[in-house]
Amino acid sequence: MIVGSYNKLHRATRTLILVLCLTAFIFHAHGVDFNADKLRETITKRWGATATLKFRDWQKLVEEAQKTTTPEQKLQSINDFWNRRIKFMDDQEAWNQSDYWATPMESLGNEKGDCEDYAIAKYFTLLSANIEVTQLRLIYVKAKIGGVSSTIVQAHMVLAYYSTPDAEPLILDNLITDIRPASRRGDLTPVFSFNSQGIWAGISAASNASSTGTNRLTRWQDLLTRAKAEGFE
Repeated sequence: MIVGSYNKLHRATRTLILVLCLTAFIFHAHGVDFNADKLRETITKRWGATATLKFRDWQKLVEEAQKTTTPEQKLQSINDFWNRRIKFMDDQEAWNQSDYWATPMESLGNEKGDCEDYAIAKYFTLLSANIEVTQLRLIYVKAKIGGVSSTIVQAHMVLAYYSTPDAEPLILDNLITDIRPASRRGDLTPVFSFNSQGIWAGISAASNASSTGTNRLTRWQDLLTRAKAEGFE
C-alpha cells in the first residue's frame, strides 16, 4: 500500500510540473450551489432506495452548517460527519481501480474510500455550506503514519481551511479526529496544494497560483466534471 501511495504521489507531482497556463474550472467564489433533487436522484439511482436516507443526512448536515455562526463549527461538524461515514479502504478494494477519486455522492453511497475521498467529500460539503472556495485547499502531503517519530511514510491528502489569506491553515484529516493548525501537524510534509481555481507549489493562501487552471491535473478535472453532473453547480 505504501509503494502504491508513493506512485500516486509521484504521478501527481509530475502532473504539477506539467501545468502551464491553462483554463480553470472555477466554482462560484462564495462556494458551490447544489441541486438537491438531482443529487438525490443521482445517489438513489446508483445505490438504491436506502441511499436516500444517507442523502437526507448529508442535506441536513449542510442545512445546519449553513446556519452555524462560526466557520469552526462548520468545519467540525463536516469533518466529523465524513470521518464517521467513510470506512478507509484503498481504491482497489473500494472501487476496483488502482487510483480513483470519488465524488461526494459516490463516497456517501459506497461509504468506503481512501484519503482523497475524505478530503474531496469535505471540500464539496464545506462549499455547499457557504465556505468560500478561496479558503479551501486540498493538499498532497507526505505523512508519517503513527506520528512525528514514525519511520513509515506514505502519500496522503488532507483539506486545509484558511480564515484569511495570511492565516495559518487548519487541517481536516481522516488520520486523526481533531482539527489542528498546520504547525501542530509535524507528521505532515506538504508537497503541493490545489482547489477548483488553481494549483500551488506550496500551501500559503497568500501566494499566487502556479497555474491559472487545473486541466492537466486530470483526475481532479475529471472529478469536477462528474461532481457537476451529479448536481453540484
